[in-house]
Amino acid sequence: MTIEPPREDIETGLNRRLTVILLRICSLVLFALGLSYWALIVGLGSPLPSLVAPLPRFDLMTTAWKVAAPTLAVLYPVGGVGLWMTARWGPVVWGLILLVECVMQFAFAPLFGDRMTIIVLHGWGFLMLGLLRAVVWRGKRSGHGTRGRGQLRG
Repeated sequence: MTIEPPREDIETGLNRRLTVILLRICSLVLFALGLSYWALIVGLGSPLPSLVAPLPRFDLMTTAWKVAAPTLAVLYPVGGVGLWMTARWGPVVWGLILLVECVMQFAFAPLFGDRMTIIVLHGWGFLMLGLLRAVVWRGKRSGHGTRGRGQLRG
């Protein structure tokens, strides 16, 4: 009886690499947006004013933005760390960010203005991640990749 080292077939390996690349790119975007919110909060002004808040400084913001900006300033870097590490909780935090952004856009549009660009970017990333996960799920369901790691072979 021998124990074979785990082998990935070509499709699974490519899918894993594409997933990691997507998550790392999205994590860099989340870090940039998080840093932009932090720059706004500490008074440096946002380098991405069209994607972040409409006003250059925290003290000039409305009360709604004073609540939303610190929340997003914390969530964006945490989500970026989770995506960079490819942890299971990374996409969950990213989904929470998307939920907060959607509530800001659709439920409180008069308070926060038009933020569809950021929602479209998040949606595109989630769609790509969902497609990559669906390919893995379909491969497992059709019988590809059913051997586990370190499975005994006799």
